[in-house]
Amino acid sequence: MGKTPNDSKSNKSGNPSKNGPRGNGADQARDRRQKMHEARLREQRAETIRRRVVIGVSSLVVLALAGGVALAINSGSSKSSSASSSPSAPVVTPANVSGDGTVIVYGNPNAQHTLQVYEDFRCPICKKFETTDGKAVQALADDGTYKIEYHIAAFLDDNLGGKGSVQALAAAGAALNQSVDDFKKFHDALYANQPSEETDGYGNVNTLLSVAGQVPGLSTDAFTNAVKANTYLPWAQKVAAKFNTSGVTGTPTLKLDGKQLTLFDNSGNPLTPDQYTAMIKQQIG
Repeated sequence: MGKTPNDSKSNKSGNPSKNGPRGNGADQARDRRQKMHEARLREQRAETIRRRVVIGVSSLVVLALAGGVALAINSGSSKSSSASSSPSAPVVTPANVSGDGTVIVYGNPNAQHTLQVYEDFRCPICKKFETTDGKAVQALADDGTYKIEYHIAAFLDDNLGGKGSVQALAAAGAALNQSVDDFKKFHDALYANQPSEETDGYGNVNTLLSVAGQVPGLSTDAFTNAVKANTYLPWAQKVAAKFNTSGVTGTPTLKLDGKQLTLFDNSGNPLTPDQYTAMIKQQIG
């Protein structure tokens, strides 16, 4: 725990110096230097802990956006994670992507309306929304009301450190390579089993494979090998980099035909499934 200010008193009364009166002054000076050194070490350790642990204060801000709630991107991050760095391996694009190869479309691609979903697999507020409204969001895609375009981020790897966001996205790419339905089921399973964002649980390949094991038919040899080999990691980095140019400032963000939706009430609670469905129907008209 280090020395206290009273330590020098015990030095005077209980432990006389070998050098007599002159030694007492030397001992006190040495004690002061030692205390200063220990104080510096404690401050260095505290600063390290603050950077690594006190994430909610220094790295993330939960704020209201357009009447909703989102996890804000920390644009001040000084270090690039694997999500934003230049891929060192060739980009292998999974099958079933759309647009420029960074968009994942679920539902009828010819649907008249489009729901754009911006999210991060490591985002706890995305999980909160998915847990409440995920089935309602999917139902309106399944009945043809709209198609869903997924735009997936990995900014939490920058904000928190680690690689869970981009590794989960790479594993989702392996699922997408098999089918859009496999992607969607794995997408839902990732949120249902999401670890605390501070733990970087999805940075562990075995954790991702364990989640995939809950999706019937997903854990083929091809899928497992692709996850273990990081086959789609460069693609995931590309997808995350594209998100960073979208202008979206927090997740989850949903836009219907380009108009941002309000997903949470004034208390920060997600809309009920019925409220979400009614909002979509009203906006479509």
